Amino acid sequence: MKLLNDLFTTNYGLMSITGIAMMLIGVVTFAVVVRRKMNEDPGAGSKK
Repeated sequence: MKLLNDLFTTNYGLMSITGIAMMLIGVVTFAVVVRRKMNEDPGAGSKK
């Protein structure tokens, strides 16, 4: 219980939550972009 109290009430706990959330958002964004790039037509992006 003390750990959860520290996590949600102290500056370093809130910064930890913020850092973890930002990393998760970055991983999900990266996965979505890569998945879209893998599924698009190979000739769609190459213009000469």
